[in-house]
Amino acid sequence: MTETAPSARRELRPPPGYRLADSVRPLTFSPYDPCARITDGAFWWATRTPDGPATLSLRPAGGAVVADGYGPGGGWVVDRADAIAGLRDDLTGFADLAAAHPVVARLAARHHGLRMPATGLVFPRVLRAVFEQKVTGKEAYRAYAATVRHFGEPAPGPRQPLLLPPDPAAVAAAPYWTFHPFGVEQRRADTLRRAAAVADRLERCADAAEATRRLTAVPGIGPWTAAEVVRVAYGDPDAVSVGDYHVPNTVAWALAGEARADDARMLELLAPFRGHRGRVCVLLAAAGVQAPRYGPRMPIRSFARF
Repeated sequence: MTETAPSARRELRPPPGYRLADSVRPLTFSPYDPCARITDGAFWWATRTPDGPATLSLRPAGGAVVADGYGPGGGWVVDRADAIAGLRDDLTGFADLAAAHPVVARLAARHHGLRMPATGLVFPRVLRAVFEQKVTGKEAYRAYAATVRHFGEPAPGPRQPLLLPPDPAAVAAAPYWTFHPFGVEQRRADTLRRAAAVADRLERCADAAEATRRLTAVPGIGPWTAAEVVRVAYGDPDAVSVGDYHVPNTVAWALAGEARADDARMLELLAPFRGHRGRVCVLLAAAGVQAPRYGPRMPIRSFARF
């Protein structure tokens, strides 16, 4: 699909200091994401909507952000453009919570233009999160990009070569070994296929709490994957990725000067920020905070010939 003129347009008015690229970066999986790109300060994002395929462009224009939608779902993404840009992100109460800890207060001030996006779409994030389960970032990205290209369907709009995320029905119908050449073993492939089979129900969830319940009812999806999904699909500022390899150490190092921690300790340290615990983790990531690393890195494996 190639369209040069948008099917819908809207002008957004962000708050002073708003940072578009930093806010929408969670919607990209590396600078080479086949479904999303940040180019020359503009954000391009291809997706499937209830109204059909769409591409959303967000670009700064003076003090505004212009949202252009392309394709049958162009109106849908433009209607949600402020949420996708993070402009519906509710920071109520966070300033008082942040002030209670000097590190969080400093990061909140430094990154005051950062907002949490809410796409309103679950399955595209499930696709990425399942591939990220218990592997390195490079492995996850390779599997994600290869899967998108395998099911590849060009996205509407002038920004090429953007691709749409896979149709859940096509993923659900694919045998698990379809994903082996992409470096995905049967466990994750089956998890993804099960989630794809119930994608319609997942997309109808009213809020992050309902989505978390439905997601964790899918075999192979636990609290970590659910948190990764609802943080972006619903902009949930309290979603904490319990079970992550690095996040407990990062939180403990930043908030208590402890190089290592388990999930229980992480949640203890984040408890004063309840309601915005996920936001604290987002700020730590934005600042590049990392605990000291000891021992060898996780090896990169391949299932392509299994």
